[in-house]
Amino acid sequence: MSFSRRAALLSAAMLMVSQPVLAAPKAKTPTPSFTPSPEAIRAHMTFLADDLMEGREAGTRGYDLAANYVASQYAQLGVKPGAADGSYLQRVPLLAFKNAAEGAFNLTGPDNKEQALKFGEDFLPTAQAQATEVNVEAPLVFIGFGVVAPEKGRDDYAGLDVKGKIVVLLSGAPSSFQTEERAHYGNNTVKRIEAAKHGAVGMITMGTTSSEKRRPFERGIANYREWRMTWRDANDVGYVRGVSAPTLASLSPKGAAKLFAGAPTALDAVLAAAETPQGAVKGFNLPFKASVALKSEIEKRESSNVVGVIEGSDPALKAQTIILSAHLDHTGIDDHGKGPDKINNGALDNASGIATLLEVARGFKNAKTKPRRTVLLVAVTAEEKGLVGSEYFANNPTVPKANIAANVNLDMPILLYPFTDVVAFGADRSTLGPAVAKAAGRVGIALSGDPLPDEGLFTRSDHYRFVEQGVPSVFLMTGFQNGGEKAFKDFLATNYHKPSDDLKLPIDYAAAAKFALVNYEIARELADAPARPVWKKGDFFGTQFAPAGHPSAAK
Repeated sequence: MSFSRRAALLSAAMLMVSQPVLAAPKAKTPTPSFTPSPEAIRAHMTFLADDLMEGREAGTRGYDLAANYVASQYAQLGVKPGAADGSYLQRVPLLAFKNAAEGAFNLTGPDNKEQALKFGEDFLPTAQAQATEVNVEAPLVFIGFGVVAPEKGRDDYAGLDVKGKIVVLLSGAPSSFQTEERAHYGNNTVKRIEAAKHGAVGMITMGTTSSEKRRPFERGIANYREWRMTWRDANDVGYVRGVSAPTLASLSPKGAAKLFAGAPTALDAVLAAAETPQGAVKGFNLPFKASVALKSEIEKRESSNVVGVIEGSDPALKAQTIILSAHLDHTGIDDHGKGPDKINNGALDNASGIATLLEVARGFKNAKTKPRRTVLLVAVTAEEKGLVGSEYFANNPTVPKANIAANVNLDMPILLYPFTDVVAFGADRSTLGPAVAKAAGRVGIALSGDPLPDEGLFTRSDHYRFVEQGVPSVFLMTGFQNGGEKAFKDFLATNYHKPSDDLKLPIDYAAAAKFALVNYEIARELADAPARPVWKKGDFFGTQFAPAGHPSAAK
């Protein structure tokens, strides 16, 4: 699970309440077509979460050992290699980058007086992926949230000329937006793309009153020199969307006050307007020109996605592919850890998801009836760095992109209790929903609603990289019924992204086998369904990413 999701979950954990069940299990559960093995799942997790893997950080020896293990398991099961070169390992060329210095941020007012903002007190620099030194000098324009949403009649750039200027914008999006749509429009990449379209030469972010309460500016100071990653394109350059308007820095409330001194609208009034449901914030020119100088350290690294193929049997449907994905990486060695154990083993995050993937593969290979569609198993790298491995695969798939019919993603099931429900984020947005509910019902498992609707988790795991390519997708995790809420909250507070997420946890391997069975049945349902999954008519994400003519467009 990535850092952005970690912050969202931690901020919401204490507000969670159990959600109503949307689909009740059948009174009599039929005999399952496949019996997953708790012992096999334990064996996979024991290897993947061992200290030998050194936390499986992308681009390290430990990750490569884990990737070779998964490849060897594919081979043992008779799963065919799925990478373009005939192997199991799809090369993922990475670019790692981090801040090399504190940076400089200076303001020049209308009186030509200069004012230097202070690192860690007023601003934090943003590391750059495409240049070790970046220097930008330009006037500042405040653009509200920086949202352009035509379907909502909203354009925060209306009436503003930002060409050749640095835009200053609020984090997030108006609270009146549907939660998952708010997460989309609140994403910095989406905002950067929009800024670049309008000719801006840089972007500076600042928190709202509510976002500052959830994630205070000070929290980022200790991590400002952490390595970040993207992938390298065909020109060996770091892949950055909206690159002509790079994110330069983030502001503290104190730093924001300095930019708004003498502005047409006082900062307090701006922040108050941002908290209203409509986020009715109007943009304007700020009375300063900014000069920002950044230094970054950049390294080329290598990693891989592990890809296996289970070929479909139906001549008319086998070209279509159902992708089962799970991230193999974790966060590596904790350099800031205070205790003697500094290895983040990632037993539940996400050795459990990979173990599930492997057991589902065994179910398909041992089945008497082969799937009608092809099933592609993808263990992805660098999820913890920002969904990088899945983004690389979604942009460089090993099968024709038009043939990818659906994605089911597995990320951090909390296997610490006998779960009775699962959550399928995004299931209600496409025809995947009824298929997932039907499959879960065959196992006697309920399908529950999103327990964190305000956090927009649909946009925060690897499946979303497939959504961005127009592919109907769901993200599966264990639900919050039958003690799940407490187990989830306790894990977040005590073990998440810490060395204690290891095999000493009281892992319920019988529950793990049941989770594998649910996933097998879902994958089986999608692989054998007569019709290809499509987005629901009028769905926001379907409209955004699968317009008319796309093979998954609404019918």
